[in-house]
Amino acid sequence: MSLLLDTHVVLWGLAGAPELSDDFLDRLRHDPDIFLSPVTVWEITIKQAAGKLGGPPDLPERVRDMGFLELPVAHVHAITAGRLPMHHRDPFDRMLVAQAVVEKLTLATRDPEIQRYDVDTLAV
Repeated sequence: MSLLLDTHVVLWGLAGAPELSDDFLDRLRHDPDIFLSPVTVWEITIKQAAGKLGGPPDLPERVRDMGFLELPVAHVHAITAGRLPMHHRDPFDRMLVAQAVVEKLTLATRDPEIQRYDVDTLAV
């Protein structure tokens, strides 16, 4: 199963946080079918600029350079995100859901609102 990572999962993975199991952290290090959306890097950059997320100034670059496959944002993703039910108001999460749906990826997340959508999820 190919994964798309939610932003909090990426941040936990970078930090080796205890929220993620050792098996999942190992998968992040070795599975070649893990995708990262530029939406995640954008969200981190925006939240740092707004003072809502700490970390080093180069955190977005560190996340970008983690070695995951890049999943570019396409028009079909934007249309799908805009047409999703309003279970979740966060535009970053809505785009990740849309990308996972369109690309038939499993979205790795702990966000219960995301799990309300008709999208394959992996609860981490």
